[in-house]
Amino acid sequence: MQTVRGLRVPLFSCCILALAACAHTPRDEPLTGPTVDPVGASAGEATPPEDPSATYPEGFEPPAAQSAATEASEAGAEEVVGITPAQYEDLFDRIRAGFALDDVDEHAVDVQLNWYAANPEYLERAFARAELYLYHIVSEIEARGMPLEIALLPVVESAFEPYAYSRARASGLWQFIPGTGSRFGLRQGWWYDGRRDVVESTRAALDYLQFLYQEFGDWLLAIAAYNCGEHKVASAIAANRAAGRDTDFWSLKLPRETRSYVPKLLAMKRLVADPGAHGLAFSSIVNKPYFERVETHGQIDLKLAAELAGITYEELYELNPAFHRWATDPAGPHYLLLPIEGAATFRQNVLQLTPEERMRAQLYTVQKGDSVSAVARKFNTTINVIREMNNLPEGVLTVGTKLRVPATDIKLPPKVARAAALVDGRDRSSRHLHIVRRGDSLWRIARNNGLTVNALAMMNGMNPNDTLRAGQRLRLTAAADTAPNTVTSADGRTVTYTVRKGDTLSRIAKLFQVTVAQITRWNGIDVEAPIRPGQKLTIRVSSRRG
Repeated sequence: MQTVRGLRVPLFSCCILALAACAHTPRDEPLTGPTVDPVGASAGEATPPEDPSATYPEGFEPPAAQSAATEASEAGAEEVVGITPAQYEDLFDRIRAGFALDDVDEHAVDVQLNWYAANPEYLERAFARAELYLYHIVSEIEARGMPLEIALLPVVESAFEPYAYSRARASGLWQFIPGTGSRFGLRQGWWYDGRRDVVESTRAALDYLQFLYQEFGDWLLAIAAYNCGEHKVASAIAANRAAGRDTDFWSLKLPRETRSYVPKLLAMKRLVADPGAHGLAFSSIVNKPYFERVETHGQIDLKLAAELAGITYEELYELNPAFHRWATDPAGPHYLLLPIEGAATFRQNVLQLTPEERMRAQLYTVQKGDSVSAVARKFNTTINVIREMNNLPEGVLTVGTKLRVPATDIKLPPKVARAAALVDGRDRSSRHLHIVRRGDSLWRIARNNGLTVNALAMMNGMNPNDTLRAGQRLRLTAAADTAPNTVTSADGRTVTYTVRKGDTLSRIAKLFQVTVAQITRWNGIDVEAPIRPGQKLTIRVSSRRG
């Protein structure tokens, strides 16, 4: 019998890792077993759940923690008479006691099980990572009365690698794509990605799975829908009903990946339930919490936070993978997950910090021609960071002013740096669009992008006084501003404006806050010459400093 041990302390041995990288494998083909790579790779080709389909109700509020389990799960972790979840010494025993899904005699499950049993080293890597997060996941699932097989789902999704990132742009332990993450309250931005937040992503995944169970009334169908989207499952059920066929998971015509996704989880359950039957043994995981949530009382430098807690920089990021910069998000969440033994030390030390000590910084002297946006670019940060670090009012910078800026000696751990690079790459590829968030205004968006309100409104066919709605997409450049005959001025940007019915030179000049004379000069036309719908006009929009 082969025993697999984890990397830090005795861990589960071999079982669960193999699943994570295999989600694209057909149900009747063995997995090839690639290691799940961190951010920047394909996460072992693991594919995340799709965007919620049209069956997903508008304005849906995630269900409160409630029992949605089947009768088999009602005993839950109390299956051993007189033993409560907290009384198990081994977390694996606690998980086994909460298994609720029926075992099935299906070839697809056997194929996946054989692969796992033959690749213990792959499982070892996964459970070395799972040790940090599994107690929390198990506790949350039990609190909702859900089958504890779901605690093994991150093996299928990510191999418990919080930095796993798929080609479909899914991220985190539970592999949420951006749209699904947003629908379930996982904020994603320059500082923070809630899809990698261990606590928040677990909450969102369980919310989604509970919703799916309530919709389909069957856990295998709910798990299948988590992978391929509830619309595809609902359509497959409708098709089978119309043809007079059974509507259980095994009878449905679903995407090939989904037909292997559910068998992977059931195979993992079978292996964890009785590893000895497959020539394996799991090292125990202590049935105690690994981390504790600690308030930070505002933004804090993460290297400093690690020092205050007495842990390494890398350990801090493994527990807090949602933060992909050198500091926490100034907008929150204002807490960190810390190992139990370091939490009290951090609480005591963080209260001793002055506001200036919370963020490592250096001084920069404002030069002629500098703007807040230029300084932010120079130090690889954002306009808001510079403003907040210096309590800057609106307006231009004064030459000679000393600004606090992020220290240049910051070096992120490799996985974190790759996560940040992915965000920066997406920002560059989509810099011509802005997704409206709650609280946004045309004035704020225009200011942050060096535009006037009128110019921004005109580019989007809006009135400057129009109300924005969350999720609305705003163009930040004119549709043809990359045309070969477009030239950018030294002090701003050039856009190409398409004349509309009813436009006049004076109206266009007013909207872009330029003069009619400038428009005629830039376009080589006479001030008295008529303009016609569809005509292209070059407009040079001055960037606003600060």
